[in-house]
Amino acid sequence: MRSADHIDRFRTDLSRLTAAERIGLAVSGGPDSMALLHLAAAALPGRIEAATVDHGLRVEGAAEAALVARACAALGVPHATLHVEVARQASIQAAARRARYEALAGWARGRGLAVIATAHHADDQAETMLMRLGRGAGLPGLSGIRESRDLGGVLLIRPLLDWRRADLSAIVQGVEVADDPSNADPRHDRTHARAFLAMAGNRLDPARLAATAAHLAEAEAALDWMAGEAIRSRVERVGDGRILADLEGLPREIARRILARLIGESDSLVDGPTLDSAMARLDAGQVATLGALKLSPGRRISIEKAPPRR
Repeated sequence: MRSADHIDRFRTDLSRLTAAERIGLAVSGGPDSMALLHLAAAALPGRIEAATVDHGLRVEGAAEAALVARACAALGVPHATLHVEVARQASIQAAARRARYEALAGWARGRGLAVIATAHHADDQAETMLMRLGRGAGLPGLSGIRESRDLGGVLLIRPLLDWRRADLSAIVQGVEVADDPSNADPRHDRTHARAFLAMAGNRLDPARLAATAAHLAEAEAALDWMAGEAIRSRVERVGDGRILADLEGLPREIARRILARLIGESDSLVDGPTLDSAMARLDAGQVATLGALKLSPGRRISIEKAPPRR
């Protein structure tokens, strides 16, 4: 069960991320999010609201939302169940995640809540790092789950990233919680990452992996800042809508970030491998086309709208 020390620790972690008077909570009904609910209800009485997203993918979803609604009623916390439709595609989990966050952001805006907290913790962070290592992720991916980010005009925060799963489970001991069977589904990468960490035991401490992710996030922020400074001094926007970028002599990672930002300004989405291929073409003195954009090589890279295809 939660203690005064738990509540003080939660207040401290929360205060680093937001000073908002009222916050929303994403509560699925699992042990982690139910611990978040109980901690927040004790630390911020009368200042929280909760929402549960029912993706309609499992018959148990409605019962889990009802479980959270009962817990919120007992704690005096306003609760809403958000129903979403998830597109059937290759990655159902990714589609469900997008739908969930869109629904939560819309709910928060409608309730006048500027902040939403989720219950991601250190074990989640460690699992995420392992999965992204296996996919060959770069620094942005290896930075893991961020403590905060913008979510459609709402601040999404993770105040429990320094907490272990066991800590949160102990807080809700004796409390009715939901058990999501997808957590043990071998079709999901996270299931294998969790099993690997359990097998590794003390040789691969999730708390240390989470600390590594935090260090990488700081490095990621530093590189992003450097790219922004380079854009101010090395990028020219000319009258015909073209952008000229002087990338000569820059570390490749900084040049890569500059191009990614400039391409993003045109609403053209580009993934890492596609951008790497485009940079290889430019290095070889060849034109690269990315969506609606044409990138031309030279002492200064030219970025402009690609001519319409015949």
